[in-house]
Amino acid sequence: MKKYFSELIGTCVLVFMGCGTAMLVGCDAVSGGGYILTALAFGLSVVAMAYCVGNISGGHFNAAVTLAMLMRKKISGKDAVMYWIFQIIGAFIASGLLAFIFKAGQVTDMTGGFGSNGLGGVNGSAAAGLVVEIVLTFIFLMTIQGVTSEQFKHGSFGGLIIGLTLTFVHILGIGLTGTSVNPSRSIAPAVVAAIAGNGAPLGSLWVFIVGPLVGAALAALVYPALEK
Repeated sequence: MKKYFSELIGTCVLVFMGCGTAMLVGCDAVSGGGYILTALAFGLSVVAMAYCVGNISGGHFNAAVTLAMLMRKKISGKDAVMYWIFQIIGAFIASGLLAFIFKAGQVTDMTGGFGSNGLGGVNGSAAAGLVVEIVLTFIFLMTIQGVTSEQFKHGSFGGLIIGLTLTFVHILGIGLTGTSVNPSRSIAPAVVAAIAGNGAPLGSLWVFIVGPLVGAALAALVYPALEK
């Protein structure tokens, strides 16, 4: 159970800090300051949790990462299912905490949707949003596999490299889809925002579930072929 709770804690911190920062500073396309702060919040959350609880669970904090590791046979089917469950629970805890803080403190949610993802940056195009999420997740998962490869050792810098890569993909993705690359991160904010009446309809949520999973699956197929 320790590794499952580690995934809960890691995902909770990721959503709380990442989505919370987005809610607080917004993502101003004019100045770009909100982009950078939000990207750093997500990336640094992964760095912190990788060195905090990552040694216990492997530091997935992301259903797409778990899928890739399952396909690579680095995690059992039972553990994968439990990781997904606990990741989503952690994300809901974080979204609930943010909803309470922002509502009780009467803080303005600059994203208007609890940091949930959307297709506004691609003018509502589900196809474009899907491609964005597939490509960004592919890049992220290729990096993760390279960093954690048994053939190419990166030592204690792995968590830092992965966190910086998450920051990297957010810099482009925020303005297009809000950057999911992580179904666990996307589901809870969207549902909580919809319940609170602050979010867009849930009809586009599938993009932020399917896109990352497809991108992760592709990376799990491509990287081993390159590694041989």
